[in-house]
Amino acid sequence: MEKIAVVPGSFDPVTNGHLDIIKRAAEVFDIVYVAVLNNSSKKPLFTVDERMALIGEVTKEIPNVRIEQSAGLLVDYAQSKNASAIVRGLRAVSDFEYEMQITSMNRFLDKHIETFFIMTKNEYSFLSSSIVKEVAQYGGNIHGLVPQIIEDALLEKFNITK
Repeated sequence: MEKIAVVPGSFDPVTNGHLDIIKRAAEVFDIVYVAVLNNSSKKPLFTVDERMALIGEVTKEIPNVRIEQSAGLLVDYAQSKNASAIVRGLRAVSDFEYEMQITSMNRFLDKHIETFFIMTKNEYSFLSSSIVKEVAQYGGNIHGLVPQIIEDALLEKFNITK
């Protein structure tokens, strides 16, 4: 039986921290679905289709990763994929309380889907999509925080030339 996991997120845009979690999950699970969510509490810079295309481009060398859009409850999506696991990245202790609430609710909704937390590498512990977007918007250096294709897409969105 295949071990299937879901890595959910808004990925607006995907960062090297996100990629670290996706790659490490892909080493443990047979199939990893990256579920691109449209978070109603956030105002996205990239459309869901743009985010999916960008993630697809930067994960194309990882054969067991699938990129899909998800709306509604994450547990319902995981069930539809026969996933036994949800993989979440943790940057700092401050992430833990929020993630624990989500995990507890997901466990209430389906006790058969486990949540696995992967601690991000230290060099990405400060990194978030929001910070990357803010720095990029003002022409700051984001090289090394996101893959080159993401950096280029951000600069294009903000109409900044190198």
